[in-house]
Amino acid sequence: METNSKEFDTIRLLQECDAGSKMAVSAIDEVLDRTQDSALKNLLLDTKQHHAKLGNDIHSELAHYHGNTKEPSPVAKGMAWAKTNMKLTLEQSDATVANLITDGCDMGINALQRCLNDYPDASHAAKDLCRRLMSIEDTLREDLRSYL
Repeated sequence: METNSKEFDTIRLLQECDAGSKMAVSAIDEVLDRTQDSALKNLLLDTKQHHAKLGNDIHSELAHYHGNTKEPSPVAKGMAWAKTNMKLTLEQSDATVANLITDGCDMGINALQRCLNDYPDASHAAKDLCRRLMSIEDTLREDLRSYL
């Protein structure tokens, strides 16, 4: 029975990480064309690459457990799209982009921490992938401070 709990928690944690990583890439894609500063654009592109690479690692681990990938919630994605477009319509600036992405990082870190708490029996590898994703988000959040 414990193996089932470990496997269940592992798959669920990996699926949430997969959805979170995809959500981050989508959010970055949404603001890239509206970013004016080349250094900010490069920071976002680098972070997008980190998410994509980590996403491949998450997919490999999910395949090991025969788990399915997970798309972000359409409601969450739609709400993020609406917020991004509304704010950037009112004020299209790098500060607005940084603020939006920082908010997304905060929400992502909080959601991933909840998942770590909700799936305590997940494998060490899955927990490590989750912490790596949280670290990418935290680093981006810190790097964006100078643009706020």
